Amino acid sequence: MAPDTPTTLITVELPPGATLDDAVQKLGLTPEEVDTAYGLIDLHNGTYALLVTEAAAERVSGTPGMKGPYANPKIEPFGPPQPAPDEK
Repeated sequence: MAPDTPTTLITVELPPGATLDDAVQKLGLTPEEVDTAYGLIDLHNGTYALLVTEAAAERVSGTPGMKGPYANPKIEPFGPPQPAPDEK
């Protein structure tokens, strides 16, 4: 996946111990549509999360066991930078 490709978060129901390849196969995705660096996150309720391109999320919408897309905002620090404890 190209670094600037817009992605979105989706979830998919898979059996315990599933892999990213399992999710890709179930959803009919290509490796280029998945953020492999993010991987497959086990939400510990039979559901797994993964990042896919926005186009892929739209295409697989409605696939049994798939939910989303969900917002995935960038997490950044809140407020001005604080000095390290040893720098005060």
